Amino acid sequence: MTEPVKRRGRRIGLFLLLCLLALGAVAAYLLHDRYTGFADTPLAGVQAGETFVVERGDSFQRVLGRLREAGIVEGHELEWRALARQLGADARIQVGEYPLDPTVTPRELLVRMRDGRVIRHRFTIVEGWNIRELRAALARAEPLVQTVQDMDDAALMAAIGHEGVHPEGRFLPETYLYTRGDRDIDLLRRANAALEAALDRAWETRADGLALKSREEALVMASIIEKETGVADERPQISGVFNRRLQVGMRLQTDPTVIYGMGTAYDGNIRRRDLQTDTPYNTYTRDGLPPTPIAMAGKAAIEAATHPADGDTLYFVAVGDGSGRHVFSRTYAEHNVAVRDYVRRYRARFAGHGDGAEAADADDAAPPNEVEVEAAVGADAGAGRE
Repeated sequence: MTEPVKRRGRRIGLFLLLCLLALGAVAAYLLHDRYTGFADTPLAGVQAGETFVVERGDSFQRVLGRLREAGIVEGHELEWRALARQLGADARIQVGEYPLDPTVTPRELLVRMRDGRVIRHRFTIVEGWNIRELRAALARAEPLVQTVQDMDDAALMAAIGHEGVHPEGRFLPETYLYTRGDRDIDLLRRANAALEAALDRAWETRADGLALKSREEALVMASIIEKETGVADERPQISGVFNRRLQVGMRLQTDPTVIYGMGTAYDGNIRRRDLQTDTPYNTYTRDGLPPTPIAMAGKAAIEAATHPADGDTLYFVAVGDGSGRHVFSRTYAEHNVAVRDYVRRYRARFAGHGDGAEAADADDAAPPNEVEVEAAVGADAGAGRE
């Protein structure tokens, strides 16, 4: 072969090589462009509020299969695997429930699953709830795994490590976060631990001269304060009244304890016969504190129970104007005047609303205590409330 022919052959070979390299570069660019477009383009067909669950033991292949079952068709399996490997997510996908929103991209979804950014659900224990209300709310909580519905209260307390303890007041009112797969019993353990910690802190820093003898009595007192007022700055004042009553040997005579002792028989009214019917919780018929808390007390009520306000008041009654506030009095005579004003305001507000129970439901105001009404305005005015 002559030299010109050889040179011509080499030029053709070089040209073909350059063409192949150019085609390879174009193909690589197109593949990279497709890959980038796949990785950073929102997933089509995803509706707001959808979720995706990775279960224990799921392989990456199974996770991808679940995504396909959820209607996500974007991307070849090789693209998903390459992206997962690039992000370090191929062997680190964590168990849990993940949000699928219309703006999420494959890259963002894999990062969420790699980092365990699962959906956190909320469950709130409301201040003043009793154990029946707490259990009913737990039964409605989704997706919390239900395990305690067939347990009685004694079994429930044994399950959280407090065998023989009454369940009332043993769970701190707060909002608790949980993830899909968590159990109700685990949430209750957390709420109980939070209550014990808050009670310990309050008792360790309690005020001097406190009439309460133990942290358990402090919790009982806190539950009464919780039920007596929702006005934050009144809690220490009410605590002060009850603390002074205990110190001088007066009965607490607090309606919420009577109501608790009545159980489901309470219809919104407290009548003379209710105040005179003895139960372990009736502080009109029994000295001192009731045997257990009567509700779930929040941190503020626990703090108030252990740090009562100074003063000389021994009585209080609602203002009756819808504010939820109370009038505090030093003497029984002053208290009777306050009760008389309360009854007048109460009747003016609820004129035409039906009986006291209906009125209370309508405006969150407790009907007047029948015995106090009689003492303040005369037996005739109080008659007929039954």
